[in-house]
Amino acid sequence: MIVLDDLSTQLQVQDPEEKRLITGVSWKQYEALLAALDDSSGYRITYLEGVLEIGSPSRRHESEKERIGTLLEIYFMETDTAFFPLGSTTFRSQGQRGGTEPDKSYCLGTEKDFPDLAIEVVITSGGLDRLEVYSRLAVPEVWFWQDDRFFLYHRREDRLAAFPQTYGYELITQSQLLLRLIAAKLIYYVFDIVCHIAWRYKAISPHSRRTWYGDPSCPGTTRRAVGHGAGAA
Repeated sequence: MIVLDDLSTQLQVQDPEEKRLITGVSWKQYEALLAALDDSSGYRITYLEGVLEIGSPSRRHESEKERIGTLLEIYFMETDTAFFPLGSTTFRSQGQRGGTEPDKSYCLGTEKDFPDLAIEVVITSGGLDRLEVYSRLAVPEVWFWQDDRFFLYHRREDRLAAFPQTYGYELITQSQLLLRLIAAKLIYYVFDIVCHIAWRYKAISPHSRRTWYGDPSCPGTTRRAVGHGAGAA
């Protein structure tokens, strides 16, 4: 029987990701590369202080990215949260000497130049430090999905110096943007509740809150409370 750690390693061997670092790259060269690559190139580009990272995501990477996106977008719709999905748009700042393309990104409330929330799926370690790039772009919250766990970071604008190792981001257990979502519970939703909710979302009126939270009076549903405390039913 294959244990989870062995399975994860096996998947990486069978479905590898590739990353390449190139040093001594000017901002002009970085922008020229972005212009040369179209949206269908399949490459992910990150730039930080003259270092360029070129990545080719694996199939597993893309699958997990879409699961997370599905979860969040259903959550946004069911909670009447105004959101603007920006996907893997290239965000960059010449003045800050940084740029990257999140796996998923969203503006909340109103559309802005940079996202409020960026999500990164990490299958293989190494490469440029994404948190440093996001800090330069002043992205308020960044979520990493790695080793089947969520790691949530919130940028403390008023206390950047208090978190020097994470470039002003504090590791948190509950999203400061989406207060009902707790990191520990998000794990289960990515691999289980998305399918459950999506089925009910299509089968029952999308305007009904019961399709998200569950209602014992609805046959075949299980009462689930997204991101509530430990005592939630």
